Amino acid sequence: MAAHSAGKSPGFLAYGRQDIDETDAAAVLRALNSDFLTTGPEIPAFEAEFAAYTGATHAVACSNGTTALHLALDALGVGKGDVCIVPAITFMATANAARYCGAEVVFADVDPDTGLLTAETFSQALVRAGGRAKAVLPVHLGGLPCDMGPIAALARQNGLAIVEDSCHAIGSRDASGAMVGACAHSDAACFSFHPVKSLTTGEGGMVTTNNPDLAARMARQRSHGIERDAARFERAAGAGEPWYHEMASLGWNYRLPDINAALGRSQLARMADFAAKRRDLTAAYREHLRPLAPLVRLPADPPGTDPCRHLLNVRIDFAVAEHTRAEVMHALKARGIGTQVHYIPVHTQPYYVQRYRAQHLPGAEAHYAQTLSLPLFTLMQRGDVERVCAVLGDVLE
Repeated sequence: MAAHSAGKSPGFLAYGRQDIDETDAAAVLRALNSDFLTTGPEIPAFEAEFAAYTGATHAVACSNGTTALHLALDALGVGKGDVCIVPAITFMATANAARYCGAEVVFADVDPDTGLLTAETFSQALVRAGGRAKAVLPVHLGGLPCDMGPIAALARQNGLAIVEDSCHAIGSRDASGAMVGACAHSDAACFSFHPVKSLTTGEGGMVTTNNPDLAARMARQRSHGIERDAARFERAAGAGEPWYHEMASLGWNYRLPDINAALGRSQLARMADFAAKRRDLTAAYREHLRPLAPLVRLPADPPGTDPCRHLLNVRIDFAVAEHTRAEVMHALKARGIGTQVHYIPVHTQPYYVQRYRAQHLPGAEAHYAQTLSLPLFTLMQRGDVERVCAVLGDVLE
């Protein structure tokens, strides 16, 4: 992978892309030249540094954000007969992780403006869950933190575990001032390090938690359920048997290689700069989108929060503009600007319609009808933002 200069943005503006520099490339090269390409020292080092960054006690690295969600739900004992409450606006992996555990999904509606789960929509979903809810998975969509205090209070009152889908939200702070991932209101928080995210390992994920038993379970399950800690063996290892280990449970191969972790450690060292740049670009978008209001709006940050946005997902009234979203996307692409839609409501996907029948969630459907993600990545400059907004204005006219 070639290194890119942070001072020069590419001609075509994708909706998101990685920012790799010489220090990142050097970190990966060091790992390639080491004795370990996987299951080596880069993993615990990355976990310790990530835990310190978020403020959590423990961090468990894994192969991607989906496996992070699966590991967290499994460690919390989610299984057949349980229900997980998932907001309808999210990437499908949030719901799929519950299904991997054998649980059913009740989709919660969301705020139509931000696409976020609220205490009110969570409460409505709890009623539909009929007393079987085991866990709730609030999604910090685009890097905007949910209002976790009321959501957590309602979850604890009803005996639910809380797993934050924080895959978009590394670097964001919630309304309490805590870093997303500190698990101030949850049992675990899950992250993705896909290339379009604010920090990348190529592919990779992480789960943070303040519960040592959850951390130990996830660390074991990510590697076939194999236990190597003699203190946890069910039977004593034979004397002089350094190879001895036990398969304590049926796990998976969800390990993160050392070369990916080395990239993650280098990226984490740059995270303060990444977050500052994303906040500055977001401020530039607010300035340059203002003349397009109310046709185009960037929803306000949730009160008291300080988001590090992964997505610049705006609201466009396509009906008033008399252009379909597809027409707008094609026209922008023809002028060098990539866009994406986050997300098609998961409850409308064929698999879930077949399983739970068609459902009407008005907030999710209203959010989907008007959402469009514009380019946002740290290689961009403020001039790129001005260009995007000017071209968008031309297209909508």
